[in-house]
Amino acid sequence: MARTGENIYKRKDGRWEGRYHIGRRENGRLRYGYIYGKSYREVKDKIEPLRKKIALLSHYQVVGGLTYQQWIDQWLVEMQDTVKESTFSSYSYKINRYLLPHLAEISLHEINDAKLQELVQGWLEEGLSISSIKIIVGLLSRSLKNAEQKGKIEKNPCIDVKLPKAAKKKVRSLSKREQKKLEKAADKSKSSKALSAVLAMHTGMRIGEIAALKWENVLFDQNVIMVESTYQRLTMPDGQPTVMNYGSVKSHSSLRVIPMSKKIREALETRKKTSDEEYVFTVNGKPCEPRLLTYHFHQLRKEAKLDKVHFHQLRHTFATRCLESGADIPSVSALLGHASSQMTLDVYSDSMLAQRVAAISGMEKAIS
Repeated sequence: MARTGENIYKRKDGRWEGRYHIGRRENGRLRYGYIYGKSYREVKDKIEPLRKKIALLSHYQVVGGLTYQQWIDQWLVEMQDTVKESTFSSYSYKINRYLLPHLAEISLHEINDAKLQELVQGWLEEGLSISSIKIIVGLLSRSLKNAEQKGKIEKNPCIDVKLPKAAKKKVRSLSKREQKKLEKAADKSKSSKALSAVLAMHTGMRIGEIAALKWENVLFDQNVIMVESTYQRLTMPDGQPTVMNYGSVKSHSSLRVIPMSKKIREALETRKKTSDEEYVFTVNGKPCEPRLLTYHFHQLRKEAKLDKVHFHQLRHTFATRCLESGADIPSVSALLGHASSQMTLDVYSDSMLAQRVAAISGMEKAIS
């Protein structure tokens, strides 16, 4: 039976009608939605979820009525003290470059998976790489998950966004012949910066880590190099000039100890005899920034007559030579500063062809 206040009535045509509030008109009068059914129970069962949904939406329009711009300003303030300066700079740049132009004036509760799916498609059409899109959506998800945890929205819409799948790019390291040519050019070079390329090929250090290397981290008595810091150029928000930042390495796994090869030890000992600076590679007493090391590398590359080679491939070359020599994945992963052995395996599985050939050969011998 219908009850007073339920707004469920039996019509003259025999059907039952239920009425529920869906908001107000511009003049302030209530707006209603209607549900119809063959029985009171049918209408009641249909109308209750709708009433709850409208009530919930009304709640989030009040407590979550912030625009994304207002929310992200709060979120960034909270994040600033919990992440490295370089990480915060990266967050700020991506938010200002890719998210705010589309979401700034939209209320948090109005951001949905359909809207975000449109953004993803738009970025693809603009030519943004899939890896970059995943990073941006991941950042957006972090900010909206925080809004969900604080009761500003009912659900983080990013969890329903479908991201495009990227084909894994094969890592090309230098061949042994190419490596020898580059090392020979470095040995002949009069520039002290040429050593940075050899260092990358014999330690797997990233260019920012090489730029930040101090002599105090080259432990000749223990024959190891301690990787603790990185030096990189940060992109600042709102069109501000870029700045150089000297800081700790990007993660705990990147903090590592690398044994020196005989070639590297001798080269560093020779370099140390003519250097009284704090850093191994310097410009006017300051660390030599990565793009200057990159410039010297390309001069070296041209001298060695190598085309289409970039500095980061030297790190891949180090990993490949280690695996070719039979080194195990956990050891190579630790030397590279990877977060996990699986990451190393995913990136360098093709470098382990010799091990696969040996496995097949061993299998044949076992069954012959």
